[in-house]
Amino acid sequence: MELRHLRYFVATAQAENFTKAAQRLHIAQPPLGQQIRALEEEVGTPLFHRQGRGVVLSDAGKVFLDCAQEILARVEQAKKSALRAARGEIGLLTLGFTESASFSEGVTALISRYQQLYPYVQVNLVEGDSESLASRVSRREIDAAIVRPPFAVTEDVAFQPLSEEPLVVVLPEGHPLVQRARLQLEDLRHERFVLYSRKSGYGLSADIVAACRSRGFNINIHQQAPQLSSAVNLVSAGMGIAIVPASMQRMQRPGLHFRPLELAWPKAILGLVTRAAQQSAVIDRLLACARASGADTHASPVPAD
Repeated sequence: MELRHLRYFVATAQAENFTKAAQRLHIAQPPLGQQIRALEEEVGTPLFHRQGRGVVLSDAGKVFLDCAQEILARVEQAKKSALRAARGEIGLLTLGFTESASFSEGVTALISRYQQLYPYVQVNLVEGDSESLASRVSRREIDAAIVRPPFAVTEDVAFQPLSEEPLVVVLPEGHPLVQRARLQLEDLRHERFVLYSRKSGYGLSADIVAACRSRGFNINIHQQAPQLSSAVNLVSAGMGIAIVPASMQRMQRPGLHFRPLELAWPKAILGLVTRAAQQSAVIDRLLACARASGADTHASPVPAD
């Protein structure tokens, strides 16, 4: 039994006449009659009663009609769903993100825009550090990830920048530098630092250390934090100062002060990691949203204390 048999049967049942059904199907009447007889033989019972020049459904035909129409409707729906999946309008997206990315307005705007445009794509969010997430994308464990470079990049992954923001200094309550509106890197020469570091040695903290060395001093690393938000929390606990992306100022709480840092390099960059040779319309749509959203390249101003 083929789908054409079901289509021929439904058309004949609706027309109640072989000639009219054949005209609707754009085939000759004799082949239509042959196909209907073959279908009845396969089913094992007559589906029509012949009455003069017309036909009416038998009891078996009435039941078979409901089933045939349901099957054809589901086939049509399957075709539409397949086309929507090919266009990236439905499906599943497993998106990784580094913890600090949730503080970026550009990132939250991207995810919001994507879900508004493609509400039938199920988005599963997975949190992790940038290096682990990039590696998981490479191993095809997740589809894409929003991460902070630099990290060890292999040829099988691609990186789409989303935003670039300046750095700010996080100071604890009562620190003398709180009295200044803006800070230079040299102002931090004698400070104790809380750094967010990576096992590989890559990352924003490594760039900050390099920037300090270029200004003629080595920083005093008093404490290492597992995440950028942890570094901010340790500052509030009096463990030292920290240099973080400007978006982290959204962690405003009593006892914390954020001051702009006049520094051309490094900048805090967020971007989207995908597989270089990926063939997923869902990810293509995510990349298109990332490019179209024009994610902010500057963080919001540091609020006044």
